[in-house]
Amino acid sequence: MENGMVVQLILPLTLFTIMLGVGMSLRIQEFKLFWQQPSLVFIGVVVQLILLPLLGLAVVKLFQLSPVLAVGVMIVTFAPGGATSNMLTYLARGDTALSVCLTAVSGLITPFTMPVLTVLVMGYFMGESKTIEFPIFLTVIKLIVMSVIPVVIGVCIQRFWPEFCKRIERFVKILACFFLIMVVFYIVKTNWEQLPVLLTELGPSILSLIIIAMSIGYFIAWKMSLSAEQGVTMSMEVGIQNAAIALMMTGGILQNSEMAASALIYGVLMNIPAFMLVIYTNSGLSSVMKQSG
Repeated sequence: MENGMVVQLILPLTLFTIMLGVGMSLRIQEFKLFWQQPSLVFIGVVVQLILLPLLGLAVVKLFQLSPVLAVGVMIVTFAPGGATSNMLTYLARGDTALSVCLTAVSGLITPFTMPVLTVLVMGYFMGESKTIEFPIFLTVIKLIVMSVIPVVIGVCIQRFWPEFCKRIERFVKILACFFLIMVVFYIVKTNWEQLPVLLTELGPSILSLIIIAMSIGYFIAWKMSLSAEQGVTMSMEVGIQNAAIALMMTGGILQNSEMAASALIYGVLMNIPAFMLVIYTNSGLSSVMKQSG
């Protein structure tokens, strides 16, 4: 398969299919949080969209990443939530409704904030000349078409044709996984010779960023006197990013394989602390800690 086809066709199809699956998983009752606990939803979105990028900036500066890798990591911090965070929240016995609600809200905002923030970090790390060729308006339109519209379609299918949704939801998830594997294979193949160096350079900074972000999410939940389940959700939502949309931005729109590799490595490494949290919340130790608290 030609590289151009992967970038121009498979990446958009991957994101579209994943977001369609997200939309089909949404239920009307899960949006009760909008009017039941609006402050909780607001704080969750603010932490994802503002605090996390600031934390990312501090980490890439601390670890002195190269400009291209720094931009790649920063772009991931601009893409909060996603189907992965919902799934991991469910596995970790968190508040899935809150996770889905935060994913939906941030997903509607991200297409507008991500292009603007990308231009800012490209100008900061790589110089103003690199941002001239970046079409903000066109990028916003592309992200809306590939991330917002499929969610709306998925919600409509779930709302008006629930039985049909049940029949095709599994197929949509399998198709999304297939497309994502193709994209991962392409990025790994493109950066095969550099991959060991990239892992060595990015590994410590990315793991530090994820662990700190997840800790901040749980700390905020604790300070707000939220339940343990909601604390798990906040931890996952802040620490687990939408790697698919980050890959779309870095590989499909910016067409920079090194930035895409940064997003890919982030997408892989974020599962390590996430699954550690899943194991902890499903262990007897978690129950003992709740009772003692």
